[in-house]
Order: sequence, then C-alpha cells, then structure tokens
Amino acid sequence: ATLQCAGNRRADLAKSKPVKGLHWGTGAMSNSVWGGVYLRDVLKSANVDDSAPGFQHLQMEGLDKDISNVSYGGSVPVDIYRSSDVLLAYEMDGEPLPRDHGYPVRAIVPGVVGARNVKWLAKIILAKEESDRFWQQKDYKGFNPSDNNPSYESAPAIQELPVQSAICEPTPNSSVSSEITMKGYAWSGGGRGIVRVDVSSDGGKTWHVADLHKQPQSRGKEWAWTLWEAKIPVTQSDNGKADLVCKAVDTSYNVQPDSTGPIWNLR
Repeated sequence: ATLQCAGNRRADLAKSKPVKGLHWGTGAMSNSVWGGVYLRDVLKSANVDDSAPGFQHLQMEGLDKDISNVSYGGSVPVDIYRSSDVLLAYEMDGEPLPRDHGYPVRAIVPGVVGARNVKWLAKIILAKEESDRFWQQKDYKGFNPSDNNPSYESAPAIQELPVQSAICEPTPNSSVSSEITMKGYAWSGGGRGIVRVDVSSDGGKTWHVADLHKQPQSRGKEWAWTLWEAKIPVTQSDNGKADLVCKAVDTSYNVQPDSTGPIWNLR
C-alpha cells in the first residue's frame, strides 16, 4: 500500500504563491508491503460490535504528543473503515516495523491520506464524532485557490486523495538529447487504480502514453502505486530547454491537472 503525505509536492504549489508548511517535493510518499492483523479481526476477537449504529467514526491516537502534551490523533468515517483493509501493522517489507515508521504498531488505512495512518498507535475509539484533534480539525483541508485566509471550519478533513503522478527521472536541470526516457509513479486514493499516464516534453502541447508497470490488485482495492516509464522525443523551446510534464488518469477517469495554479491550496 502507498502512503502519501497531504503536503506531497507542496513545493510545486509554492511556485504559484506562498504556502504554509514544508515545501515537499515528490518524495513525501512511499510504497511498502505491510504486515499485521486486520482491525476488524481484532475487534471481533475482543467482542466489539463494529456494526453498532453509534459507530460513525474510527478515531485513532498515537503515543507522540505536541508541546501542549496532547497526543496526535485522527479519524476516518465508518464507511472508509468498512470498505478498506484497515491494518494494525507491525511489519514493513518483511521486517519489524522501524521506530521512525511507528514501532511497535501503527494504523494502515489504505487509500487515505497519510495523516490518518496514525503511527505509534496507542488507542482506538469507535466513536459517534470525528476526532477533535488539531490535525483533523485545523489542518490538512482543501480550499478555494483564491482563499489566502481560509476558515478551517468550512471544509471537511481530507480523507481519500485525488489522482497523482510525478516525474522521478530525469531530475530538474538535467541535460537531455533528442530522445529521453522518463520514469515516475502514479497513484489515486480510495483504491482507484491507474489506467493511463500521459507525458509531454513541450509543456503539454503534445502528449505521449507511458508504459505502466502494474502490480496485480483487485479493482476498488488498488492500494499500491503504479510505476511508469516512457521514451519520447524531446521538443526544445527557443531557449534550448524542454518542459517535461505528466498527468495520470485513474479507473474513475479522474484526470490529474497538468498545472498547479487552479488547484493551489494554502496548506
């Protein structure tokens, strides 16, 4: 399953106008094989009824605390819990979960923003309301791109993320010839798979279809990213530079925007 920080590629948004938060590039996401036990099996073993009508949000709290001694916390709606494979993970890529990734146990909520995949898991609450923690109520939300001072109460917390792709090779300011090999990743939230990645060397004037290196996954539960590769001719501008861009399309035919201005977000 792939985990992506809500701030992934925030540096690209900052090219339009200032943003709040770390200026992440394309590396604030990763893909791993997680091992553990399904939360639904743990609840069943503990004789907890996860079908109770009062259970509307799965709240999770970690052992880490902020400067006011409040533990990190977040939540997902019950429909996400019931439709995804929520895991209590204690292994990562066949090894014990590393400390930096949440040892001894963390939550893996595939298809959902990384902020809800709580590390150093201490508590699980089957609640009527969503988490009241700062990172659920006052952070990681989306707003109008012209809103520089948004009201966080006006928007729901981010859960499933939109379709995404990025170029990993070549890196910016690399020297290119008349033909270039581009490589990268693509992913979409909510278990939606990737059906196509388009690439361009002239800023999106002309497009080519990349080859997808897909892993076997069930439709609706395509939690892992798709790597892609394309060898295309290079179209250079008058200043001798090539403008490389990519955009992905998921199984619901959601299309990744090919520019950042219209989707700028403060945080």
